[in-house]
Amino acid sequence: MVTRLSNFFLRTLREDPAGAEVASHKLLIRAGYIRPQAAGIFAWLPLGLRVKARIEKVVREEMAAAGAQEVHFPALMPREAYEATGRWEEYGDLLFRLQDRKGGDYLLAPTHEEAFTLLVKDLYSSYKDLPLTIYQIQDKYRDEARPRAGLLRGREFTMKDAYSFDASDAGLDASYQAQRDAYERIFQRLGLEYAIVQADAGAMGGSRSEEFLHPTPVGEDTFVRSEGGYAANVEAFRTEAPAPVPFDADAEPVVFDSPNTPTIDSLVGHVNAHLDGEYTAADTLKNVVLALTHLDGTRELVVVGIPGDREVDEKRAEVAFAPAEVEPATTDDFEKNPLLVKGYIGPWSPTGAVLGEESATGIRFLVDPRVSEGSSWITGANLDQKHAHSVVAGRDFAADGVIEIANVRDGDPAPDGSGPVHLARGMEIGHVFQLGRKYAEALGLKVLDENGKLVTVTMGSYGIGVTRILAIIAELNNDEKGLIWPASVAPFDVHVVAAGRDQVAFDVAADVSAQLKAAGLDVLYDDRPKVSPGVKFGDAELVGVPRVLVVGRGAADGQVELWDRRTGDRDTLSISDALRVLAAR
Repeated sequence: MVTRLSNFFLRTLREDPAGAEVASHKLLIRAGYIRPQAAGIFAWLPLGLRVKARIEKVVREEMAAAGAQEVHFPALMPREAYEATGRWEEYGDLLFRLQDRKGGDYLLAPTHEEAFTLLVKDLYSSYKDLPLTIYQIQDKYRDEARPRAGLLRGREFTMKDAYSFDASDAGLDASYQAQRDAYERIFQRLGLEYAIVQADAGAMGGSRSEEFLHPTPVGEDTFVRSEGGYAANVEAFRTEAPAPVPFDADAEPVVFDSPNTPTIDSLVGHVNAHLDGEYTAADTLKNVVLALTHLDGTRELVVVGIPGDREVDEKRAEVAFAPAEVEPATTDDFEKNPLLVKGYIGPWSPTGAVLGEESATGIRFLVDPRVSEGSSWITGANLDQKHAHSVVAGRDFAADGVIEIANVRDGDPAPDGSGPVHLARGMEIGHVFQLGRKYAEALGLKVLDENGKLVTVTMGSYGIGVTRILAIIAELNNDEKGLIWPASVAPFDVHVVAAGRDQVAFDVAADVSAQLKAAGLDVLYDDRPKVSPGVKFGDAELVGVPRVLVVGRGAADGQVELWDRRTGDRDTLSISDALRVLAAR
């Protein structure tokens, strides 16, 4: 059946919706694909569902080719399984929690590792049942603090999540590679550029973790690449610590007056004016005070020493201190800790701690990897208006640990020795994890091996953001007039427009639409009788079906106009030639 626009559920908008910032958000609403319901939550209209279904079709075909089988879980899940794995608490405010009428705790699942694990535990008991990979395409829920950019970062979204189950690590490696290869095929078929980068596993847990990022200026993720092939998101980037250097002959720490120098810039200007030598911010040690809120609600202050030419990267700090929440220390925090002299904090104090004992501030002290043994620093002396120089790591102070929260910069060396890295922005479109045995151990998923011994199953997890991919495709394929879908995911193959009020145009358009449908094409026919050609053309360009067939004044003479939205070409053809070109796809 040809889809007629006169009774199709569609209303387009001429103006951009309020609050929409990126092209995909604006155009998907204006063209009638989605409608906002609340912040980060959208209703799907017929056009949107058709594109979504075509993307899902590609995903299903490649999952089947990789040997995965489809299942489907409810979005509403009980608390118990997530509590057993610790994620009821770890997810914190990201979870939508609710209770039933009997007081039972439930959540709207952000992901389904627990459900998949328990299903396999319920049904399988032998290594002979493995390997197994099962997946679902399902809506997920996360209470994002700042949902933005339409479908790119919402609170309800559709994901494909697959899980592999193997009796050995070698089996997991094979399952992981099969899914990784399938992801490459999926993104290639959808026409999406991607970079595969090392990633942090976060609340998912596990060992090997890789993200598929689509490079785009509107991306929320920063990643790095080297010419030699290294790639990682900034959360997973690891700094190579300098080798220790001897410090026996170094001068002892010297305290000096440094009035009105609470910032690194003011400190560098002061020391260059009053000390011998040429100093830069890299010679100073910046001591940042952060407040951690742990899962049990307790609040802890930490001091982190980083080179003064670096800034704290909030995302790296979130990952480094997870599952605790992290924020800058407040004025109240400083007032409660008199040893913290704001603007003049340091790891060593002339009247403070002895190496190996409590830190100079009485607070846990962590350092950047660059603060290696024997490195010498200009830093705060924990006295108002005073700093110290020649403060040496490993001699004058010791850290309670090493942590990566400093920003990554263009030119930083790749940790694998493959050269300097360059920063880029990207949007996550897929993520593959080797979960290992974390969830199987927590939930008791074991099978009998070939010797009749119980072994814990090892797992992999593989996610693709279906609705995010849809938004990215829309972001990449548009012009000033509207969307321009790639043929592989377009809601229809051809958009036929009956232009004008002559009945001949409508009769010919209806006949052409029927012939195209008989040729196996999915046709949207704009048969609205009292709508002007200009409005119809505007809607056709906005909706974004890549090929538009205009049946107008030349219909009586057997002539039609074929538009290709991808190239901008508009050709006048005979009806038979137009049918031939369109049928050839």
